[in-house]
Amino acid sequence: MLPRPWGFLPGPLGDPSRHRAILGTAFFTLAVFVVLYALVYVECLDRRGLRVSALLTWACLVTLGYVLVFDFDLPRKDTCAWGQLLATAVVFLCGNLMGAFHKHHMQDASRDLFTYTVKCIQIRRKLRIEKRQQENLLLSVLPAHISMGMKLAIIERLKERGDRRYLPDNNFHNLYVKRHQNVSILYADIVGFTRLASDCSPKELVVVLNELFGKFDQIAKANECMRIKILGDCYYCVSGLPVSLPSHARNCVKMGLDMCEAIKQVREATGVDISMRVGIHSGNVLCGVIGLRKWQYDVWSHDVSLANRMEAAGVPGRVHITEATLKHLDKAYEVEDGHGQQRDPYLKEMNIRTYLVIDPRSQQPPQPSQHNPKNKGDAALKMRASVRMTRYLESWGAARPFAHLNQRESVSSSETLVSHGRRPKAVPLRRHRTPDRSTSPKGRSEDDSYDDEMLSAIEGLSSTRPCCSKSDDFSTFGSIFLEKGFEREYRLAPIPRVRYYFACASLVFVCILLVHILLLSRTKTLAVSFGLVACMLGLVLVLCFADEFLRCCPAWGMLRAIAESVETQPLLRVSLAVLTIGSLLVIAVINLPLMTCPDRGLSVGNETGLSAVSSWQRTPCWLLPCYTCSCILAFIACSVFLRMSLELKVVLLTVALVAYLVLFNVSPSWQWDCCDHSLGNLTGTNGTLSGSSSCSWHLKTMINFYLVLFYTTLIMLSRQIDYYCRLDCLWKKKFKKEHEEFETMENVNRLLLENVLPAHVAAHFIGDKLNEDWYHQSYDCVCVMFASVPDFKVFYTECDVNKEGLECLRLLNEIIADFDELLLKPKFSGVEKIKTIGSTYMAAAGLSIPSGPENQDLERQHAHIGIMVEFSTALMSKLDGINRHSFNSFRLRVGINHGPVIAGVIGARKPQYDIWGNTVNVASRMESTGELGKIQVTEETCTILQGLGYSCECRGLINVKGKGELRTYFVCTDTAKFQGLGLN
Repeated sequence: MLPRPWGFLPGPLGDPSRHRAILGTAFFTLAVFVVLYALVYVECLDRRGLRVSALLTWACLVTLGYVLVFDFDLPRKDTCAWGQLLATAVVFLCGNLMGAFHKHHMQDASRDLFTYTVKCIQIRRKLRIEKRQQENLLLSVLPAHISMGMKLAIIERLKERGDRRYLPDNNFHNLYVKRHQNVSILYADIVGFTRLASDCSPKELVVVLNELFGKFDQIAKANECMRIKILGDCYYCVSGLPVSLPSHARNCVKMGLDMCEAIKQVREATGVDISMRVGIHSGNVLCGVIGLRKWQYDVWSHDVSLANRMEAAGVPGRVHITEATLKHLDKAYEVEDGHGQQRDPYLKEMNIRTYLVIDPRSQQPPQPSQHNPKNKGDAALKMRASVRMTRYLESWGAARPFAHLNQRESVSSSETLVSHGRRPKAVPLRRHRTPDRSTSPKGRSEDDSYDDEMLSAIEGLSSTRPCCSKSDDFSTFGSIFLEKGFEREYRLAPIPRVRYYFACASLVFVCILLVHILLLSRTKTLAVSFGLVACMLGLVLVLCFADEFLRCCPAWGMLRAIAESVETQPLLRVSLAVLTIGSLLVIAVINLPLMTCPDRGLSVGNETGLSAVSSWQRTPCWLLPCYTCSCILAFIACSVFLRMSLELKVVLLTVALVAYLVLFNVSPSWQWDCCDHSLGNLTGTNGTLSGSSSCSWHLKTMINFYLVLFYTTLIMLSRQIDYYCRLDCLWKKKFKKEHEEFETMENVNRLLLENVLPAHVAAHFIGDKLNEDWYHQSYDCVCVMFASVPDFKVFYTECDVNKEGLECLRLLNEIIADFDELLLKPKFSGVEKIKTIGSTYMAAAGLSIPSGPENQDLERQHAHIGIMVEFSTALMSKLDGINRHSFNSFRLRVGINHGPVIAGVIGARKPQYDIWGNTVNVASRMESTGELGKIQVTEETCTILQGLGYSCECRGLINVKGKGELRTYFVCTDTAKFQGLGLN
């Protein structure tokens, strides 16, 4: 509360016995404040109690102010009394208006600070969710030992992508491949599945594959095997990765037997004639990821190729192993001769002896089947085989693709908002919180962590003690950022609405002027001094509000630019602030040293009491409290510059305080006998007043006390304001930084998911609410391409020179990566890479166009067939460039076919997008039966290409496995023609 300007005068006005109302009201108000403080401290007040307490506090302050103003008996016949009342009203009004201005801006700052704090906490929560989804997503595609390096590479590539496309630092792409020894490789194929798939609807096919392979994943996990990839209905895995296991052979054999048993149960339960053929070999592998798009963990080596041969030469329902695997079994299983050389020429050529493992369960007496289809009646047998298969497999309850991305895990308490902060105290609102029983324990744990984080942040904002609080962002003494760059950024940052600071300072100047006009004689010195300051402040206001005044005057653009510079240019802003504050601090007391000493003989003698009072009121000594209030108003004017540098405020206020104390204590007015001149005869008669020196000392003490009190209060207030402004800036910076990090994580997640799935399929699974439904889609016309480099099998060798085949894979990685870079061209935006199988590249076009009546335009459907031919030609050109740089003579063999396909996502532990159908099988046969440097297509595809302007050369009838004899054609392109002739 501002001091009553004349409440601390000496003499009878200060007699305590005459002011019992003031003392009683003051003590009652203090008692109320003590009680309220105690209630707030022990948290016994609710929202309604706080409102009542605020109302009671306001009533006490109003009552105290009323008593202070009207308790003194002012002389009714003296016109100066009304001037005193008006001056008092002006001082109080100015102080309250400045307080309201400060309160309004601090409320806005606190609201912004709280808003940004909440946003920052929400962003951190989303960031943790994104990180968890990112890790789960990456681990669902790649093993942990290789995924982290690839994630860092993606983030680094996003940060370094200043140009339109990323340019690597060296001539080679990153290779994420490692060599592992003493592992066992298992290949398994479902015999009879092709016939079953032809009878399935798209959803049934996806469900059947997901349930089967989900079951196989469970068996693999139980037997310490890692699933590598799914190729149609082929499943292969490795035991001994990434950590070597001495029981890798036994693990694979046990898994193969369990897979055969699972398929046997399906066959017995559904009556569908399917079986499992398993081949196993033990040796060494190179494992990792190659290429830039559609990452799939894979293994390469001669031993992997041999394991694949073992599966192809196997027996349905049996586990086919090599002699190398048998040696690692340590007679754990009984075996019999497999005669693999009779079924596969490669095994015969390499003179590899094979064996069939005898399942120990086959030697036990058969138990009555629980899934005998004969007991289900004729109705079950009349259902389609695919329906019986789907209904039975759904009972297995395999997890759906990407379902694990929605798992809610508890967040570590170490990731709370306030660094090195304590756990928040119990808050009454938390005590009434009822747990949601529908939420999982992990979900509740994450919600509790989020609530604790929010409450901790709110507690930190509401109970901030800037002088003694510890923070990793601020220095120990003083609210200065530890980071020098951020401190400089904060000091140079624009201050919005700084013009209102100058407007408030001008209002304080007007109030000081009114006080001087009401209480002082109107002299030339007063007029000149206040006139100069008024002109200076008017010029400053014109500069600050020029853009408001000159909106309709575009010719005054320079002045408007200066007005904008006041907010944005720190040097101009600080200069104007120092000029304004300095002027107010000086004008408050500039007229005090100019007062003249009154004539002592005017107020002594046998004058009446009223004339003595009037004479006392006209003495300069009586005006000292007036100047004191002017100084306090000047102090307040300095504090309205909220965002100004705290150090500059302290310097200005300290210099002003020292000047004021010196001026008031050594002023010539103290040499005037105030008490003697004012009430000497009046009080001398009563004998209740001591000497004049005692009166002067009391007045001097009260003036010094009020100046020091307001100086200390405003310094502490400025310290708190500066701290909150810095805290607001800090949270805005943290929010911006974490929002950028969140966007980076989102982009990484999107790239990761789009590296697993096509973009239109990724949208089905990623987002705020992940879709856990099956993804399956049927297409009427999709163009499928297989492109292989058959010569790479001859090129691939394992020796010490090429690091056991690692350098050969580095070249294959360059080939696949260059092929992937073609997908970035807008021309091939409709081409989707499906997978790589060894040195074979599989892609499809037309998958982004869903089937339906609105997409039956034949020209639109057939256009992507021509795009696929262009893409194949571009692949050949890329391979030619690699040949020139690596001094090789690789040639591409391409097969293309079009027709209906089924697309879907299968696998829970490692979801994989794939396409199935007769179209895919024929396209694969077109590649495997083709010729080097040529593009082989079917007769139907040839007809469409000829309609698009391509020329084709008939090859004739060829024997295609499973299809008989088909008439095929070679597409005539310049690149294919050159590669076919071997000119390159």
